[in-house]
Amino acid sequence: MKPIYLDYNATTPVDPLVVEAMIPYLKEHFGNPSSGHFFGHITRRAVEEARRKVAKMLRCDAEEVIFTSGGSESNNYAIKGVAYAYRHKGNHIITSQIEHPAVLEVCRFLETQGFAVTYLPVDRYGLVDPDDVRKAIGPRTILISVMHANNEVGTIQPIAEISALAHEHGVLMHSDCAQSVGKIPVHVDSLGVDLLSVAGHKLYAPKGIGALYVKNGVKLEKQIHGADHERNLRAGTENVPEIVGLGKACELAEEETETAAGRLEKLRDYFEQAMVEAFPDCKINGHPTLRLPNTSNISFKNIEANTIVSELSDTIAVSAGAACHSDSVDVSYVLKAMNVPLEFAMGTIRFSLGRFTTEEEIDRAIDAVKEVIAKLQPEKEDVPQFAEGEEIKLTRFTHGLGCACKLRPQMLEAVLRKLPVPTGKNILVDAGTADDAAVYKLRDDLAIVQSVDFFTPIVDDPRDFGRIAAANSLSDIYAMGAEPLMALNIVGFPSNRLPMDVLEAILSGAYEVAEQAGISIIGGHTVDDTEPKFGLAVTGIVHPEKILRNKGAKPGDALILTKPIGTGILSTALKRGLLNKEQKDQLINTMVRLNKDAADAMKEFTVHACTDVTGFGLLGHLLEMLKASEVGAILKVNSIAALPGALSLIQEGVVPGGTKNNFSYTYPFVRYENLTASQKFLLNDAQTSGGLLISLPAEQADDYCRIFNSRSGQEARIIGGIVESGEQLVRVQGGEQV
Repeated sequence: MKPIYLDYNATTPVDPLVVEAMIPYLKEHFGNPSSGHFFGHITRRAVEEARRKVAKMLRCDAEEVIFTSGGSESNNYAIKGVAYAYRHKGNHIITSQIEHPAVLEVCRFLETQGFAVTYLPVDRYGLVDPDDVRKAIGPRTILISVMHANNEVGTIQPIAEISALAHEHGVLMHSDCAQSVGKIPVHVDSLGVDLLSVAGHKLYAPKGIGALYVKNGVKLEKQIHGADHERNLRAGTENVPEIVGLGKACELAEEETETAAGRLEKLRDYFEQAMVEAFPDCKINGHPTLRLPNTSNISFKNIEANTIVSELSDTIAVSAGAACHSDSVDVSYVLKAMNVPLEFAMGTIRFSLGRFTTEEEIDRAIDAVKEVIAKLQPEKEDVPQFAEGEEIKLTRFTHGLGCACKLRPQMLEAVLRKLPVPTGKNILVDAGTADDAAVYKLRDDLAIVQSVDFFTPIVDDPRDFGRIAAANSLSDIYAMGAEPLMALNIVGFPSNRLPMDVLEAILSGAYEVAEQAGISIIGGHTVDDTEPKFGLAVTGIVHPEKILRNKGAKPGDALILTKPIGTGILSTALKRGLLNKEQKDQLINTMVRLNKDAADAMKEFTVHACTDVTGFGLLGHLLEMLKASEVGAILKVNSIAALPGALSLIQEGVVPGGTKNNFSYTYPFVRYENLTASQKFLLNDAQTSGGLLISLPAEQADDYCRIFNSRSGQEARIIGGIVESGEQLVRVQGGEQV
């Protein structure tokens, strides 16, 4: 069945009646509203009719309505416009701590321009206290901006009371009404505001259209300069089809808001009652009565919100109020301002209903949420039930993907620096280096190599996950120039969420890859965990004089990479259902492929340094090599192979958190020359079972690639070279990306 959409506060679908109203202005009536001929008259009339509809809904004069590109522009124009127009009177602005970023970021910007901003606190319900407003107003205050209703918890602010206080002191009042318009009556006369923002896509109009109410007599400094459109307040030829759509959406809202609000409130209360009955320790956030009728913000104690969202993703579309990482919990600033305890805030989900939500959908949603939360409760011990033959998508049971869920490198380095350095004449490689394996000499001709690696699923099929995890774990041994000898399983498994045959499939995949590597998996260790994790502790052997390290690279060396990058991007896209079968197969085949052929080929050459490219991305692992070797490097983007579609997916916003962390970590050490933002993210993409990064004499590089490519059927590439260390360790030269 189609997933249930309960994320109306994020955006609404465009109402079919709105689409119908827009179509003539997409197909027939194309004239410029500023033109003096027939074609212009038709569209000018449509724009002004839409303006009247918006004004009727807001109960203001049509001349007081300015069309914008959306709620963000409306907020920007209202706040900046007043700030600069009234700067001669004062420089103080008052807002709240829980405003939308389109207000908060504007205020922070104005602080850099000499303005002072007071950010008012809220109580445990998310309410601003008018008395705090009164105390904050001073002789230099020119504007108060407080949202009508909060987008996360739905709390409705006492705007009329705050407006009265503002006007007592000669201060202008603005309210961001993006979330309230269309859900509850919003009238400028009863609210008493001087400026009011509307966002079209929050009330069933298209994205990219909005409006700003500006009370007659209020001055604004123009923000978009050009011709004299919109009463010379906003330059730019009017977006006629979307303006018509906004007008129709406001007409519909004006007709049905009050009756729709009653229906949605009943559905919301019915949903919340079911949640409280099933989970008595859950917490409803927001004001009990002064709340949008469609908004339900619920905290489930001691459960991670992104895990809930992940498990619900096939059934219900909702929003998380927190993001849990391996090293931190990022809680919504709104919940922080409301002082919601962390054990609740970390498990907060926003359910927002809308015009097309049905009672049947709410019943289905209740069943789905109850099933997921029951499985995630820490004390739950029942064996999970799945229908025979039911497909289990493994990535739905984890909030992190693969190596991207590793600790942030800068945090890990800080911890390792505090630990004592191991001593002993037989320790050849220890934790004090950036190498991913430890080496201990047993005798003059034999050393033992040990490594461990495990992570969360990056594909849905359990067997494929086992295969990829095993290949990834073995990679550290190959990167050291060693031969794998045996392995042990490292397993974290949520037995209260997944049946044991899923674990069997994971282990089966790992055993298959171990057989390809010519080793056995002998036992291991398993713990019950909140999400599935798997990997191997691998033991290998190497001659003490033939160990390859993540150090030793020399100026003049060539850098070779044996696999394409982009697995983190494509894995994230796979979890979101954005890959076609060909892309999925290529992704899995790349990650399952062992680095054995690459390691075997290295034995025939003078390799100075080697590492495998995994969680810290290509640039992160290269930096480790450069720091250890005290050299620099030049990379050429047009020589670096990437999985097909990776760049396009980044441009579409598919960038995992681990990749963003890597970019922040490497940025101070890298000089990018003519690269796009997407290319920069790709070079930092957190890889799973990536290729080997090899530094060897430049004169041997072509021969290495030829031999490896002919034996493996793969394509190793020369991606750059080692140079003397400079101010920045890496120069990345731009060009077309493969």
